[in-house]
Amino acid sequence: MSDVLVRNVADDVLKRLKARARQNRRSLQGEVRVILEHAAEGKVPSRRAVIDKVRALFKGRRFSDSAELIREDRER
Repeated sequence: MSDVLVRNVADDVLKRLKARARQNRRSLQGEVRVILEHAAEGKVPSRRAVIDKVRALFKGRRFSDSAELIREDRER
């Protein structure tokens, strides 16, 4: 196996990667490896695909206007 070194990773990106690794019970290195493997295999869904999936979950549902709820909350 080969090694890959990534320099100049932003602090906030590193923090999110560490949190994601902790959530998935992996080391940071293990988490980055999984992310890279999925990206290389094309398993990373596009943003559009994610949006379409969420829209499908809520298809046909009606939601109230949130402005009314905010107004009521402010009046309290």
